[in-house]
Amino acid sequence: MGDYSLFGLFISAFISSTLFPGGSEAVLLYMANQPEYDHFQLWWVASVGNTLGGMTSWVLGYWVASRYPAEGLVKASHQRSLFWLKRWGSPVLLLSWLPVVGDPLCVVAGWLRMNWLPSLLLILMGKAARYGVLLFFV
Repeated sequence: MGDYSLFGLFISAFISSTLFPGGSEAVLLYMANQPEYDHFQLWWVASVGNTLGGMTSWVLGYWVASRYPAEGLVKASHQRSLFWLKRWGSPVLLLSWLPVVGDPLCVVAGWLRMNWLPSLLLILMGKAARYGVLLFFV
């Protein structure tokens, strides 16, 4: 498959972590079943891509905050994310890997102007743990 496959995994993981739907888990599991790929390498590429996608959502939220207050969020999943982040703070970003609420958590964290470094580290930990669990069972 070559080097482009790892780039494809990275892009899949990145897109899956934005507000666009994606299937990075399926790509990861397919590649994990190919003998030419090291699981650690796959874990690292998927984790970095997914984390950068989450931080892209964080930056989007940070940028939008200059025009719209966080209390003006309309979607129910965003309201839920806002409640969690206001109540428990940035450690909630460990859950950014969850379907449906994970991506809005990253957007709302940026919207609330949470510190970028703890946000980055917590998003990375949550997403890397998810990919690690998936690869453990392959």
